[in-house]
Amino acid sequence: MSASFFKICLKYSLGLIFMLFLQSISAQTDFGQLEKIIKQNEKNLGKDHVVVIQKDGKNIFFKDTEDFKLKTPAPLGNSSKWLTAALVMIFVDEGKIKLDDPVSKYVPVFGKYMKGYITIRHCIAQTTGLDTDATGIVKFTQKSKFNTLEEEMEFFASKKLIVDNPGEAFSDGSVGLNMAGRVLEVITKKTFDRVAQEKLFRPLGMKTASFYDEGGKAPNPSSGASCSAFDYLNFMQMIMNKGMFNGKKVLSESAIEVLLSNQYPEARVRYNPDLTKGWNYASGCWMEEENGNGKGIVYSGASAQGVWPWIDLKRKYIGIVLPASPMSFQKRDLFTQIKSAVESALEQ
Repeated sequence: MSASFFKICLKYSLGLIFMLFLQSISAQTDFGQLEKIIKQNEKNLGKDHVVVIQKDGKNIFFKDTEDFKLKTPAPLGNSSKWLTAALVMIFVDEGKIKLDDPVSKYVPVFGKYMKGYITIRHCIAQTTGLDTDATGIVKFTQKSKFNTLEEEMEFFASKKLIVDNPGEAFSDGSVGLNMAGRVLEVITKKTFDRVAQEKLFRPLGMKTASFYDEGGKAPNPSSGASCSAFDYLNFMQMIMNKGMFNGKKVLSESAIEVLLSNQYPEARVRYNPDLTKGWNYASGCWMEEENGNGKGIVYSGASAQGVWPWIDLKRKYIGIVLPASPMSFQKRDLFTQIKSAVESALEQ
């Protein structure tokens, strides 16, 4: 082979490599608008926060701050409910409980006060019929007055008013998921925070996740979890992958179907926070977008505290906004802007 021929081949090879490089650069997703929105809302998001968008198991957008990183844990607020509902479904998969079991089968005090008709399904769908509480910033920052979930259930059974027949009305609050959490304590003979560690967090590699109350009070299955953005993304990966994580089955496909389905589509709404008004509720999460058949397209664990994890099944990506401290402003408009910017970038 002559030297001149070799030089010609090398010249064209380098040219081809350069063109492929440029093609790769141009094919990268442009998140300029998303970066602009985050920059404009730094005051609202707080000094420390993380925003991550993940597709095909890879971070395609990532923004953190100097003192708050991808693996830094923070309180989840009401985004805890999604984790608790999934934990309940693990025990359904194992045959330890059934969704239509009455809670009083495991926590007899509810039968004593004529509330034995409430089922575990009612609990995870938040349609127990018991008077609930608004779960805003005040509730989130308020310390629990109960030392154990058992003590809290005694209060629910004896003091909570019956305002609806179970399954007839949806009301967001801390009642249903906390009742379900106590059921898990009874059947395992372990505290709820320990059950969550052993059955959900460890299998998903969620090393920073915990329901443990550092003040020594009762764990709160509705709003008491904390974890990092990295760990919550692991959880959503499992949901997106129909119960699989790192080649292992954490939940069955039928369990995922329950988590992502509105269990009582005919139920009226007694209480729905302003943040989530107009959205239907599945099991522990919100259905932000639905198709014409009532099936969810976008699901989220949107929280009044500003934590916003979501799964987009149509566009096949997951995302999370995790502030280090609760936000105190109306967040829906900001979340909508962020989501719209992501969609625009992915559609380019």
